[in-house]
Amino acid sequence: MRVIQETSTAHYIIQQYLAASGCLKQQKGNKNMYASGMVKMVCCETEVSAGRNVKTLGTRSGESGCFVLWQMLPGMWSLELVVGGNKVVAGSDGKTVWRHTPWLGTHAAKGPQRPLRRIIQGLDPKSTASLFAKAQCLGEKRIGDDDCFVLKVSADREAVMERSEGPAEVIRHALYGYFCQKSGLLIYLEDSHLTRVETPENETVYWETTIGSSIADYRDVDGVLIAHQGRSIATVFRCGELSMEYTRTRMEEVWNIDDVVFNVPGLSMDYFIAPADIYDSSSAVQSP
Repeated sequence: MRVIQETSTAHYIIQQYLAASGCLKQQKGNKNMYASGMVKMVCCETEVSAGRNVKTLGTRSGESGCFVLWQMLPGMWSLELVVGGNKVVAGSDGKTVWRHTPWLGTHAAKGPQRPLRRIIQGLDPKSTASLFAKAQCLGEKRIGDDDCFVLKVSADREAVMERSEGPAEVIRHALYGYFCQKSGLLIYLEDSHLTRVETPENETVYWETTIGSSIADYRDVDGVLIAHQGRSIATVFRCGELSMEYTRTRMEEVWNIDDVVFNVPGLSMDYFIAPADIYDSSSAVQSP
């Protein structure tokens, strides 16, 4: 009974969010979107613990860059991000999520198709609402000066198992959304991901990644309120199952949206086709 009540409350909060963002007033939905912006990434510090001794390494030096994002419903998106001379490209054709980095090349993401985090950080209220469709309301919490409702959605066991690969087993993945009681808008997003890895030395190591994003500066774009500014702090925590040693790395990203355009003429599904190497590598794996 309690779970049903929590889910019903979450559904009401999401409907309020859609109304506050202007999505419910739209006569026709937006078929696609273009967005561009600037980012600054800072590697703040790495904390290393060896028993009782704790060392803090690193500086607040940062790198600036820019990104371009294209989206087409349902589930298709393409992102190009350039920071500090390095270019990362990622995309989804609605079925396969892939990425290309200078250090790993092109590869497909494990597990079921899921939305790009940058899209649900206030750029596409409908995608955010869809993501929290099966959420539960955990109650209320104050974020800064705002009282918020807290919604939680967790990846189901089957989806978590699909993301596991080799010695790495995904234990859990949960997303928390903080919706302002006054405005109805999403103002904070927290992503928590825990993975267990068996090393060649038969040691068990846990990796926990937590990303907290503040979302602000909502502006009207063709009748929809879109967030134009935000700040994300990512923390990667590594520890052994038995050892007291651990490392904690903290990184920060500040982003701004310069331009948002809906219903771009001429944008087709062909733009979101995955690179050929994705299919070449899949064929190689399946070959006898």
